[in-house]
Amino acid sequence: MNRIFLAAAVTLFIGGPVLGQQPILKNGSCPSGYNSSGDYCVPGSGAHPVIEKNGSCPSGYNSSGEYCLMTSSGRPAIHKSGSCPSGYNSSGNYCLKAH
Repeated sequence: MNRIFLAAAVTLFIGGPVLGQQPILKNGSCPSGYNSSGDYCVPGSGAHPVIEKNGSCPSGYNSSGEYCLMTSSGRPAIHKSGSCPSGYNSSGNYCLKAH
């Protein structure tokens, strides 16, 4: 299940914040701004991008249940596995897109 969510998160975050966020797989309660619909959390109007929490949230994100919710100063993030890819900087258990 985490791999499916990670693939969805990478799709959402590689290109940066997008208008009209996509539903995400539910892991516990839905994050702030998202509504429960079956096994998914569906974004409400103006919902911010999220990434599943892995330890502390990266810089520019706030904790919301089992998720990290991007703030207005946040940058796209992916879960870190080894070294971060080119164009990303390490932030704890995450890789943040470089400015």
